[in-house]
Amino acid sequence: MSLRTARLRALPLVSIRSERGSTSVQMVILMPVLFSVMFLGLQAALFYHARTVAIAAAQQGARAAGAEIGSASDGIAAATSFIAAAGGSDVLENASVSGSRSATQATVTVRGVALSVIPGWSPMVRQSATVPVERITTG
Repeated sequence: MSLRTARLRALPLVSIRSERGSTSVQMVILMPVLFSVMFLGLQAALFYHARTVAIAAAQQGARAAGAEIGSASDGIAAATSFIAAAGGSDVLENASVSGSRSATQATVTVRGVALSVIPGWSPMVRQSATVPVERITTG
């Protein structure tokens, strides 16, 4: 009995023939699932970050607009500069800021599109902040 024959007899015959190529089949099935989970996680993080920047910019703008000597244009300018400092179009594409101020409250709204790693999908982000207008009262 040769050494090769002894090795072949030591291995079970079923494992030699039936599992051949099973790693390739596993990779063909698991790799798309793995990449899908990875890209969905990345997309969720990008959306969350864009939403966080939008609400922070809206709050910053609302505070500026709600100041005693503030105006709606001050709030819009503050929100726009916040978005630019936070990354601009690398975080929130096509960002637009609108604001209004009444006698009692100031509102700033930030709209834009979060970055997307999924082709053909552009998640919209819209966040608003409203604060009371500062005013001096007597008594």
